[in-house]
Amino acid sequence: MTDFAKIHARAAKRKGGEDVLKSLLPAVAPQKALADVPDDRILAEMAKRIFSAGFVWSVIEAKWPGFEEAFLGFQPKALLFQPDEFWHDLARDTRIVRNPQKIRSVRDNAAFVDHVAKEHGSFGKFLSEWPAEDQVGLLDLMAKRGSRLGGKTGQYFLRFIGYDGFVTSGDMVMALRDAGLDIGEQATSKGDLKKIQAQINDWAKATKLPRVHISRILAMSVGENYPAEKLQATMGEE
Repeated sequence: MTDFAKIHARAAKRKGGEDVLKSLLPAVAPQKALADVPDDRILAEMAKRIFSAGFVWSVIEAKWPGFEEAFLGFQPKALLFQPDEFWHDLARDTRIVRNPQKIRSVRDNAAFVDHVAKEHGSFGKFLSEWPAEDQVGLLDLMAKRGSRLGGKTGQYFLRFIGYDGFVTSGDMVMALRDAGLDIGEQATSKGDLKKIQAQINDWAKATKLPRVHISRILAMSVGENYPAEKLQATMGEE
């Protein structure tokens, strides 16, 4: 495998220097801080990532106040008390993107968040206790127990909620393959994800960098060299 210092140096050179590269790396709070994230914000972020998947993210952001109103502030218990008619009516609600399958996922994930909160005290506390060394295991659990939280949607949810993890964007995977990691071009299999996890764990131990920084640096080291200004506007993306 290529030494991560070489990948880091390449990313810095592409972005115009170490200071510019550092400005493109998001702040990473201690994992224990996730315990303070309330369940309604957990469910809201799940919903935002689900509705953003395959859609223009800026449109979802612009409509988000309407989402908050329509989904009762994403309070899991309040949503679980709503009758079928409530969910049926949302499919015609112009405040949101009217995708019936994604609307139903909010109800399903309200139940998921509520169940986990009952088991662990809160969903945020559950996330705070899940080791960053095993993001793959966490993604697998969310895909099985949640709704539409598989693949990159689950990864982006963790990224935006503040979990220190990776996102297997096209450039990030390309960089890993270029560095010598034996994974597929899409890197969607459990085997590939485990290899990625192991490699990022090794680099995190060696460099003392957060995993989210390693993921971002990998993505910025190859592919199209986007201007720093554009990347600063999309800090959670890869």
